[in-house]
Amino acid sequence: MELILKKNVDKLGFANETVTVKPGYGRNFLIPQGYAVLATASAKKAHAEIMKQKAHKETKMLAEAQEVAAKLEATTVTISTKAGENGKIFGSVNTVQLAEALKKAGFDIDRKSLKIKDEPIREVGTFEAEASLYKGVKPTFKFDVVGE
Repeated sequence: MELILKKNVDKLGFANETVTVKPGYGRNFLIPQGYAVLATASAKKAHAEIMKQKAHKETKMLAEAQEVAAKLEATTVTISTKAGENGKIFGSVNTVQLAEALKKAGFDIDRKSLKIKDEPIREVGTFEAEASLYKGVKPTFKFDVVGE
């Protein structure tokens, strides 16, 4: 089944891409949730026209994403949390806390586009995370977890 994605779908594709999925996945999940529309001939024509209009906008967005990626890679974010004497923290650090720390540092990145390597984080130290900013722009940056 061929569909045109309306929104970014993790592990499937980005918005405005044409993808092929199994009929049940498309009919029972993607279309009812509003993530995709059926790729009929008229929908493909309308999609092609929209893509022509968005072509120059995408180059601008890609340049902005690469600029943010360069700044993000050069930045180390600090997350402070309650920790015990031996360096173990109470609970774990997740993408919600990382997104808040990035917002304080001046980066407005959605928590759903963040992926922490070596998850779960349950101790104080320096760790790495990856942010999916745009198609093919996935900078890796470091963050420190410190105890209060």
